[in-house]
Amino acid sequence: MQHSDVLIVGAGPAGLSLSISLAQAGFAVTVVEQQGAQQLAAPAPDGREIALTHPSVALLQSLGSWQELDAHEVGLLREAQVHDGPVGQSGAMQLHAGGSGVDHLGWIVPNHALRRSAWAVASRTPGIKLITGARVGQVSITPEQAQLSYTSADRPDAPAQQLQAPLLVAADSRFSSIRRQLGIGASMNDFGRTVIVCRMRHELPHHETAHECFGYERTLAILPLPDDVVDGSPMCSAVVTADSAQAQALLALSPADFAAAVQAQFQHRLGAMELVGERHAYPLVAVWAQRFVGRRCALIGDAAVGMHPVTAHGYNLGLAGVESLTATLHAAQARGQDIGDAAVLARYERQHRLHAWPIYQGTNTVVGLYTDTRPLPKLLRRAVLAGSTRLPPLKALIVSQLTGRRPAWPTLPR
Repeated sequence: MQHSDVLIVGAGPAGLSLSISLAQAGFAVTVVEQQGAQQLAAPAPDGREIALTHPSVALLQSLGSWQELDAHEVGLLREAQVHDGPVGQSGAMQLHAGGSGVDHLGWIVPNHALRRSAWAVASRTPGIKLITGARVGQVSITPEQAQLSYTSADRPDAPAQQLQAPLLVAADSRFSSIRRQLGIGASMNDFGRTVIVCRMRHELPHHETAHECFGYERTLAILPLPDDVVDGSPMCSAVVTADSAQAQALLALSPADFAAAVQAQFQHRLGAMELVGERHAYPLVAVWAQRFVGRRCALIGDAAVGMHPVTAHGYNLGLAGVESLTATLHAAQARGQDIGDAAVLARYERQHRLHAWPIYQGTNTVVGLYTDTRPLPKLLRRAVLAGSTRLPPLKALIVSQLTGRRPAWPTLPR
């Protein structure tokens, strides 16, 4: 039996960030991942762009992975606008960082860049052992240890290898097989829709402003990206959400026709648009695990909470979980407690649930409200947009979620 303090299954950004955080806190960590080392070191672009809050970037900086990003991979998000119905038909909700203590809402970084940078740091951090090309078989929990077996893709005929540790962490996606083996159920909200993501070059500047356009047939998000490194052209990420039939029809369009469809839905606000690279499609399913911990086990990242991408909080929640779980385990270690004890892990569950639940439920409510074509939801949407303009505290609360910082509430006169 090979031994470490913590076993992590899944070498995505959340799993690798947790391994670095725990290693910095003095734990010995083993990460088990099905993909090969070459895929992890140089992951292919997958179309997804991740919005990061100020606390998330601060954590990535402390881990050292932020410093691994190239300058052209980091974009600023200064402002966001929310449109109800056809763009320009009614006033948009305008969100900016004024009054929050920072000068911009956050940053936007490609998902594959976050994966690459996390791998680069984890692969050279003392205390981390990375086992790649490994297919996890059976997972079991005993009163003393968490155990798993795995087989190697390079040696499929070799006997299964065994690993054990006081704590096992599942970080293997929102459709986690480890979560299921641990006997932890999950509530899944299948929105019955598909999200198409791609990069686009456009004619007019985006002014580092994101747009969320809730159309009645399909939703369009425009995320500002750094200028093209080759010719300096403005670039954005287009995120189109549609039902399955519409999504298939959009994917079947030629690159020029697809770009024209996005350009038309955005009312030509960025001028002529051109598709850059491939279109990527993903089913839209939100996931909430019934428990985040069990005896000698815990869930992190999408294995715990898989968010709808509309509020771009998925990875931010994952990093918040990394910080919370590391603090919980480090405090237990300092007190000489068993880090796999259920009472110890309960603290992490309480903190992470308290943080994640309002965001998860609020996001699903917003999605339901803004994709419902019935008259009453339309009126409610208009009321929300009007309220954000007339009630500054409401807008401050929304901005606080986007930035990850508490709103600077105005002081009442005495």
